[in-house]
Amino acid sequence: MSNLRNSVQLIGRLGKDPEVRTFDSGKKQVSCTIATSDTYKNQKGEKVEETQWHNLVVWGPLADVFEKYIKKGSEIAVQGKLIHRSYETSSGEKRYITEINVNEMEMLGSKK
Repeated sequence: MSNLRNSVQLIGRLGKDPEVRTFDSGKKQVSCTIATSDTYKNQKGEKVEETQWHNLVVWGPLADVFEKYIKKGSEIAVQGKLIHRSYETSSGEKRYITEINVNEMEMLGSKK
């Protein structure tokens, strides 16, 4: 059961093409966002769709797969670890961000 600690699984579609960064060490990082949607009926019986956006960070060999095959609109399933971090802007303002550090990914849907 230890694998269930801090584990996130999502299925969604990419909102834009992944951003690739290659560091001096040769290590590669890919950042992207996926949208997950949920629908329900409100009290008036109207269909309501809510979309949530999630930040993904991918490292290592899986980053190469994202760079080659994953594009805007791709439907993927990811499993990873939830990370919360903060940083300061150039103006000194502290900002907070939540990301999913992706460990596994599966491509879904039809190929485009």
